[in-house]
Amino acid sequence: MDMKLELVTVPVSDVDRAKEFYVKVGFNADHDQVVNEQLRFVQLTPPGSACSICIGTGLTTAEPGSAAGLQCVIDDADAAHADLTERGIEVSDVDEQAWGRFVYFADPDGNRWALQQLPDRSGQ
Repeated sequence: MDMKLELVTVPVSDVDRAKEFYVKVGFNADHDQVVNEQLRFVQLTPPGSACSICIGTGLTTAEPGSAAGLQCVIDDADAAHADLTERGIEVSDVDEQAWGRFVYFADPDGNRWALQQLPDRSGQ
């Protein structure tokens, strides 16, 4: 049985501010639907990803900013760092680990993201 993770809810306090931030990061704004006064669904997808995030109202009881450990795999940590910095996103320095090279950032609510460049295993 296949199971494909395709949507992760990210709790935010201001949907429009968060949507603007994620679009600035480079996510595609796929869908924005106000269902009623208590329910708004916004779906955003990182470039090249099969998994999207959703933000909105009435989607979760999690506290805004409580998502940690959100991670995307990237080809080049230095290029990602330069690109996000150029877009005006506050990012960490590139963090070198045995299991990859990382760049970290947080959205306006404090939801924390890691971008991981996987180690080169072609010689193994």
